[in-house]
Order: sequence, then structure tokens, then C-alpha cells
Amino acid sequence: MDSPLLPLQQSSVKRRPAPKRPKSSSSGKRKKTSRKKKPQKNLLRDFSLFCLEGLGLTIMVIAFIILLLGYVSNRFSGTDFIHSLLPFAGGIFAIVVLVSILLSVWKRVRRWLQGRSQYLPVSIVLGLTLMVCGFIPHQYFTRAFGYYRTLVGGKEEAGRVVLAHQVYAAYRRLDTAPLEKMIARAEPFSTAIDAAAAAYELDPDLLKGLAATESSYLPRKSADGGHGLFQITRVPTSVTEEISKRFPTKSRDLSEPRYNAFLGAATLRYYLAEMNDDLFLGLLAYNIGPANGGLRFIMQKYGVTDFTTIQPYLLQLPRHYPTRVLSYALAFRIYRKEGRLLPYAEGKNALSIQALGIPGL
Repeated sequence: MDSPLLPLQQSSVKRRPAPKRPKSSSSGKRKKTSRKKKPQKNLLRDFSLFCLEGLGLTIMVIAFIILLLGYVSNRFSGTDFIHSLLPFAGGIFAIVVLVSILLSVWKRVRRWLQGRSQYLPVSIVLGLTLMVCGFIPHQYFTRAFGYYRTLVGGKEEAGRVVLAHQVYAAYRRLDTAPLEKMIARAEPFSTAIDAAAAAYELDPDLLKGLAATESSYLPRKSADGGHGLFQITRVPTSVTEEISKRFPTKSRDLSEPRYNAFLGAATLRYYLAEMNDDLFLGLLAYNIGPANGGLRFIMQKYGVTDFTTIQPYLLQLPRHYPTRVLSYALAFRIYRKEGRLLPYAEGKNALSIQALGIPGL
């Protein structure tokens, strides 16, 4: 009797839905955090750091190459294949390999440093660059740069080196006592000469050396018609027109130091431009002046192109004029830098003087 009722009882029983699990606070946090945008990169900052790092590496690599190439070229200079050409080629190959290895090592180290701080690589590179610039002795780098310039410059640089040593030798022969007296006489005219040098973009020591050669800082009218500090005689027309714009008519007095200095500086600048900024030819043209067509006419007449090849055609006075001017200019630079004149042949003075360089060269 009871069995037919079983299906009815089962169908009347309702299933209760399973209770929903409460949302955990952690899942809510996850959803919130997943909606946050990723921080954008600062492209300007990254680019600036990259440029600074690249600049530092470039400076170090260039300095490294100049030093090694300079000393290698000087060490193996010559034409012998076994003792000069082959070792020099091997030195260049070694430099290339060494630079490649150093850059490869830096690439790996940089990745490790950047994982700790993005500022570390650029800080280390800039620090090393400052150390390289500060700790390499100036005279050693100057000497290496001279060797490097001779290597690249070839014939032209070799000629310049010969002329530079002519200037050093001329300075060596100068008598110190009279030279110190002349430097003392030049002091009252320094302001005018410095202003003229700045106006015409000339080295002030070069201009002082020119005045020393022309008048020995005893401005007067000479027998050949020269006037004042720079013994002005005939001035190119364009120079006169340019100077007249700077000085009113009443102040155009050749005996007045400032006007004379500006006129001398403008004239030298004119001849330097005419000689394509060749310092020796510019000084020679200043000395010869416009007489007989000037220096350019003489060069065209004899088919010469530089100071070295024109020397055999010149008389003794104009031939030695540029060297004399530059030896005096060098003396002014040494006195300004060192506070005294250095005897060229004593100790390591020769190397120190060569490191100072010749004004204008």
C-alpha cells in the first residue's frame, strides 16, 4: 500500500539552492589592483640619461684612441716594414680589439647596474670621464696629441712642427733681462691691446708680440714712416673704412695707443684673412704690406704656396719676422701663465713651454 506513494513524495521535495560563498576581501583587492594603469616611462629623462652616458663614453674612447695612436705612431715611426709599419698595424689592431672588449664588458655591467638603479650607469660613466680628464697630466696628453696630429696631418703638420720649433729656438736665444724690461714697459698698454684683440678675435699675446717686434713698446715715429706701438704705415682701404666706424674723427690719432692698437689688430686680421688664416704668411704679409703688390703677388710670381717654400726667396729680415713675433708672443704667454720667464734649456722647461703652445698657432 505504501509503495505507490513514493514517487509523489520525492517530487514534492524542493531542492534548496547552495548558499553563495561570500566574496573575500582579497579578491576585491585583486580586481582593484588589476584595474590600475601601469606607470608610464619618462621618455625625456631616459633620453637625457642615455645622451649623458653616450657623451661620457665618447669622450673616454676618443681620448684613449688619441693617447694610444699618438704614442704607437711615435714609437714605431719610420719606413721599415719589419720594425715600423708592421708593428704599427699590429698596434692599431690591438687598439680595436681592446676597445671592443671594454665596450662588451661595459654592456654586461651596465645591465646589472641598471637593475639596481637607472642612475648608476650614467653616474659611473661621468665619474670615470672626470677622472680621465683630471688625472691625465696635461703635458703627456699634449705630447700624445702632437704625435697624433703629425700622424693625421702628414706633410702639412710636419711643416708646422718644424716652424714651431723655430719659434721655440728663437725664444731660447732671447736675453731674459731686456725681455723682462720690455714686458714691464708693455703693462700700461695692456688694456688697449686686450680690447683690440677681443674686437678682432685675435690672441692678445700674439698682438703683444707683434707690438714688441714693431716698437719694443717705445712708441714713436720711425724713419720709414711707421707710427706708434704697431708702427703703422700704409693701411688697406677696407681696414681704414672699418676703423673709421669705431673711432670718431677727433680720436683718430696714430700716436694714441688705443687707436693704434685697433688699427694694428684690424690690419693683421685683414692679412690673415687674405692668407687663409695661415699665421706665418699673415704675419709676413703684415710686415711686407701692400708694397710691390703685397705678399700674394710675390707668391704667385714664384709659384710658392706656404711659408716653408717662400723662405728661399725672401731677404733675411722678412724671412725671420714671423718667428721673431711669435717668440715674443710666447714670452708674454709664459710670463702671464707662470709669473716669470722660464729658461728654455733648464730641466723640463722645454716640455712645459711646448705644452703652453704658441699664441695664435
